[in-house]
Formats: sequence, C-alpha cells, structure tokens
Amino acid sequence: MSANTIDEVLGQLTEIISDGERAGNRTGYFASLYYKVTAGVKVGIAKGEFENGPRMERLDVIFANRYLDAYHQWKNKQTVSGCWKVALDSTRKSSLILLQHLLLGVNAHINLDLGIAAVETMEGQPFGEIQKDFDLINSIIGSLTYELIHEISQISPLLSLIGLHANRTDSILIQFSIGNARDGAWVFAEELSKLQGPEKTTSISARDNDITKLASALAVTKGFIRFTIWLIHLFEWKNPAKIIRVLHNYKKAFIKAAELK
Repeated sequence: MSANTIDEVLGQLTEIISDGERAGNRTGYFASLYYKVTAGVKVGIAKGEFENGPRMERLDVIFANRYLDAYHQWKNKQTVSGCWKVALDSTRKSSLILLQHLLLGVNAHINLDLGIAAVETMEGQPFGEIQKDFDLINSIIGSLTYELIHEISQISPLLSLIGLHANRTDSILIQFSIGNARDGAWVFAEELSKLQGPEKTTSISARDNDITKLASALAVTKGFIRFTIWLIHLFEWKNPAKIIRVLHNYKKAFIKAAELK
C-alpha cells in the first residue's frame, strides 16, 4: 500500500480522513494536518522553492510512507514503532485534547521518521546536501501545526489556557518544540547516515525507545497542567467526526490559498 508519488500520498491521506470522519475515529486529526503539510510541499515543489524538486518529492514520499505504513500496520494489529503505537493507541482515548493528538503525531513523525527518511533519500550521495530542504520541510510542518492550533479556537475555546504554563519546566506538553524536534532529528539523521547493518538497526531502535518515552509524557500529563488539560477538554468539542470536518475545511482553504499565491 506504499505510495509512489505525492498525489498517491494525498489520496491515501484522504482515505484516512474520510474513514475517520465516517467512523468518528480520531486518527483523522493528524491525517488532516498532514494532508496540509503534503499539499504545502507539493505547491512548494511546483514553485521551485526547494533546492532540488525531484529529491524533495522523493523525500516527501519516503517520509509520508513511514506514517502511512505505521497507520495501516497498527490498524491491522501488526507491530509498529513504539512512538507510533503510543500516538495511534491514544486516538482511542477520549480524555486527550486535540493538541495532544496533533503533537503525538508530529513527535513520532519528526523525531523518528524524518531522520530515517532523509538517510534513505540520500543513500549513496553526500548526506549534508539535503540539510536545507530537510529544514524547509520541518518549517512547513511547524508553521502549519501552529497555524492549525491558532485556527481551532472554535473547537477548543479554552486552548489558550496552555499559555498559563509557558514558563513551567515540569510538563513535556509545554516544553515540546517543533524547532527542537527538528534539530534533534537532524543530529539523529547525521549519525544514522554513518551507520550500516546491525549498528543502524540498533540506532533506530534506541531512538524509537527515547521518542516513545517522550510520547508517553505528551499523552499523560501531571500536576497542575493536568487540571488545565481537564478544563480545556471540558469545553472542547467531543464529536470526532465534527472536528475532522472542520479540520478538513481548513485543509481545503489552505490549499486554495497556497495555489493562488
């Protein structure tokens, strides 16, 4: 079921979004965000915004397949990476707020998948040459995630209460930064690019263990932040299908605006 082109990636994401809306399944949340990311990359390639358009499409497809494969394996009760298991298992929990679901997907996809995808994309080529486009795809993910969070005030009207904890250091939910994730992903990718065989497999496994711990901390809050999450959740929409429809409309609006620029 792996995709071979960006359009095939968009097609599979559309299926996940539609299935999520139809079944009221929260897996449609991250898929809706990721559709925007992929559409943004497609528009960027068409406009020549990347150093190497064909290479960026190859990276985008390999990168997306990491998520798509994890989703289908999880759905079929097959083994998946630890961080994706936490993220996908969490979609069955009604106690998490939308922000947590989005960040769990972003965490697994950037912190584990992106480095692996970059190494596979540059196999047999000087690895450092992809850094600029690597940073650009991260910037797209980061900007769209925060843009979406800003736009979902109607879904989660008290989400701004998270800002009350901005200076706290005891909650990974507040500490989580897409910029930091990007930097860590690049360091991991550089290290991975120098390894082969069993050493490479061991490195990926160790990385997954670390990111799984981070995922668990994102999913399970403690202390006063836990009360804040409960309060946000109290006023947040509870109907996954309705939430996905709103996210889907944001997706369409974004794509239309991007194509007109």
